[in-house]
Amino acid sequence: MFQDKTLTCKDCGNEFVFTAGEQEFYAEKGFQNEPQRCKECRNARKNAAKAQREMFDAVCAQCGKECKVPFNPTEGKAVYCSECFAAIKANNQ
Repeated sequence: MFQDKTLTCKDCGNEFVFTAGEQEFYAEKGFQNEPQRCKECRNARKNAAKAQREMFDAVCAQCGKECKVPFNPTEGKAVYCSECFAAIKANNQ
């Protein structure tokens, strides 16, 4: 019933294949429109929409190594690098 179609990306202008399997998936989900962007442009668009996470400098309370964490460390509370945090978490399970 479905056949592969060659479409043109509206962002980069490159051609890409809208496969029969993808068309079947779109039909099952009730999507009315064909994709307008190639996979690379869709991924770039998704990633551009994500807010970049602000990282803060910290010193690991266990090994003393400098590291970056995704939160503003509170003075007096222990902060761990990813390796020490993973080891602590593994030991607590």
